[in-house]
Amino acid sequence: MKKTAIVGGGAAGFFLAVSLKEMMPEMDVTIFERSQRVLAKVEVSGGGRCNCTNSFEDVRDLSAVYPRGHRLMKRLFNVFDHQDAYRWFESHGVPLVVQADQCVFPKAQDSHAIIDCFLSLAHQYNIKICRHQKIDSLEALSGYDAVAVTTGGSPKGEGLRWLAAMGHEVEPPVPSLFSFAIDDSRLHELMGLVVEDAKVQIPGTKLRAGGPLLITHWGMSGPAILRLSSYAARLLADNDYRLPMAVNWLSMNDAEVLETLYEALISLPMKQVATVSPFGLPQRLWAYLAEKALEGRGMLRWSELGRKDINRLVNTLCNDTCQIAGRAAFKDEFVTCGGISLKAVNPSTLESRHVPRLYFAGEVLDIDGVTGGFNFQAAWTTAYTVACSIVHAV
Repeated sequence: MKKTAIVGGGAAGFFLAVSLKEMMPEMDVTIFERSQRVLAKVEVSGGGRCNCTNSFEDVRDLSAVYPRGHRLMKRLFNVFDHQDAYRWFESHGVPLVVQADQCVFPKAQDSHAIIDCFLSLAHQYNIKICRHQKIDSLEALSGYDAVAVTTGGSPKGEGLRWLAAMGHEVEPPVPSLFSFAIDDSRLHELMGLVVEDAKVQIPGTKLRAGGPLLITHWGMSGPAILRLSSYAARLLADNDYRLPMAVNWLSMNDAEVLETLYEALISLPMKQVATVSPFGLPQRLWAYLAEKALEGRGMLRWSELGRKDINRLVNTLCNDTCQIAGRAAFKDEFVTCGGISLKAVNPSTLESRHVPRLYFAGEVLDIDGVTGGFNFQAAWTTAYTVACSIVHAV
């Protein structure tokens, strides 16, 4: 009987194990998990609901959602893409729903729908699960015909050393998907406010992102910030998470903002600037921005504003600057960029170029996506690819 060992009991590991058994029922499959719990990351993802994929409806270029690995993902989508994943889960008893933001969740809105599916199928297919099994060499797995490593991200890099020792190129892992600490106590007082469509960027670079922005008691979070943290993961790490950031609070250009401000001068002449927003921003945020732009003179009436005051308002609304003063983990994601370099694997099979019959799937590879279900989709796609490769090889 042919035997496959899967090192890692996460999402990619279980998807690979189940897919392998469905393609080759006679295959003996064993999952080795270093901890007691399996699928722990699935359980907490998406606030406990598991954003398991995305419709990709709004994605025009995979590089926008996969800052690292988009070329490989485009290639592997010919094997197994988001539509295949959607059908896979529904056909295995997990109805899914697509939200307005194109994120896909179990209809039950509970990550245990995914977990229970995997565990039930593992039991049905006699997939062995060995817990508390730390694998750090291939010697212990010498009796297996194929080995797949699905250990996930390795934030400090220790879990990659045994693979590097075999000659695999490793891209140093650094955190991705995190919120920004901003050293501004007045901003912190606005915690809980959401701007539905903001744009953020690292000045002097092409790194930018847009979408909802959440003000927190330590700084900023929300999809716009999380996406920027993913795009700029290495740059931020290299600069100790201390860089300037520009914020366009309105996603409007200077001319559009200027026109609206002049309309306010005419329609709201006797109103105090800080008390009336002509842009529909949350009132407390508008007051903060007006006071910041006018250097504490937000109680001026609109009719009292001079040209320089208007220009300061335009600049603050369209190109506000703040200083990133650190990072905070995004509790629903524990994503790293980096891992086994894509140069170390065959792009068609994900087999190691250094060790025959050794494969990689999931976040252990240098593939990572922005928030929105894209990282789980990378897990499903790479795991299914490896399952096909093993079946054809053994």
